[in-house]
Amino acid sequence: MQYDVVIIGSGPGGYVAAIRAAQLGLKTALVEKYKSLGGTCLNVGCIPSKALLDSSEHYHNAEKNFEQHGIILKSIVADLARMVERKNEVVSQTVSGIEFLMKKNKIDVLHGIGSFKDPHNIVVTDDEGKTTELSTKKTIIATGSKPITPAAFNYDKKRVITSTEALQISKLPKKMVVIGGGVIGLELGSVFARLGTEVVVVEYLERIIAGMDVDCSRELTKSLKKLGMTFHLSHMVTKVQSSKTNVAIEVQKRDSDETFELKADYCLVAIGRRPFTDGLDLDKAGVKLDEKGRVIVDESCLTSHADIYAIGDVIRGAMLAHKAEEEGILVVEQIAGQKPHINYNLIPGVVYTWPEVASVGYTEDTLKEKGVEYKVGKFPYKALGRARASMDIDGMVKILADKKTDEVLGVHIVGARAADMISEAVVAMEFRASAEDIARMSHAHPTYTEAIKEAALMATENRALHI
Repeated sequence: MQYDVVIIGSGPGGYVAAIRAAQLGLKTALVEKYKSLGGTCLNVGCIPSKALLDSSEHYHNAEKNFEQHGIILKSIVADLARMVERKNEVVSQTVSGIEFLMKKNKIDVLHGIGSFKDPHNIVVTDDEGKTTELSTKKTIIATGSKPITPAAFNYDKKRVITSTEALQISKLPKKMVVIGGGVIGLELGSVFARLGTEVVVVEYLERIIAGMDVDCSRELTKSLKKLGMTFHLSHMVTKVQSSKTNVAIEVQKRDSDETFELKADYCLVAIGRRPFTDGLDLDKAGVKLDEKGRVIVDESCLTSHADIYAIGDVIRGAMLAHKAEEEGILVVEQIAGQKPHINYNLIPGVVYTWPEVASVGYTEDTLKEKGVEYKVGKFPYKALGRARASMDIDGMVKILADKKTDEVLGVHIVGARAADMISEAVVAMEFRASAEDIARMSHAHPTYTEAIKEAALMATENRALHI
């Protein structure tokens, strides 16, 4: 079987690359280890977690906020099993959509483990041991990542779990300990906190979502504490031991011998993910890895072999579905002779808690490290008419602009619909807009995006209209 391009891995990076390759007239095959297409994102990541986040937010509003809207409920029950069932329905529909797109674009799909026989031949071994050999001019590695589970945590998939198992819990736990104050831990932790679970977060660093702007961390911490979540910052977990009914977590204060024990129904391990290259036999293809197990690539996502590329979580950079998609398109268009590009600094990051957190460009800490002189414009959600109308007053918009040129260098949002609003900032920054450019654009009233205009006014001339 001869192909122009074979893609190993059907997550957002892989399946989008396959579609773009087919659009460009390349004979394309997509190899997927599991029976379901879509990778981590569609099956046990982005899509199912957002389904549960939305369900839990509906429940939380019904329990806490409906009465203020004049909606009186006599009783309300959180049916977690039904929420999980709906989540599974959403996943099924989404995966079916990917299968349809593969057929529509005449992409050959093979299920099984793809391994290199040599740089231009790939052997696909299915669940029954049957093998199929593919010959290809170019290969794209898009095998994604897996959760990091240190041996000391005794990961058993029952009481000590990762995001994969957390998405399948159908009976509401009384207490959950989350190891890691990053995106995954906070999103899933907030799901259970909204439904009534006592959620405790243990984070090694001094603040949550440490990779984002410090003001985002502060705002989100305040909101999650209101939700009832508690935090042990600058602490580390030294041991996790589970039984049939609960789990004990030994916690140590950083830079100290002080320890204490937490007990819970579940311990969610969310300390990051590792590149997944198991079974690829990369040595047979001459593809090299770095010290963190990532496939080494250049700026065009080309590996150490001239005909093999790698994209997404398996290479350097943020582990984001939309980053993988852009890299997949970049690679395929290069193969087709085009000259695409990616500005990695303008790939936004989002935390889908409520309020949401979204960020693009440089943080204050990064600008300080670079020695860039900058100015700051901030505007609080509580000053927005739209936010007061919807009772979503937590959060702020923060704009960082060059002190001399006024060019927007970073935009950081905590608040309702931040995930959607950040795209305005991405567009502005792609065209190298100034803060004044944004400030002078008309924004519909009343909307959340008015906060972006007001923050731009603050950054430009310190003259927001509504504070």
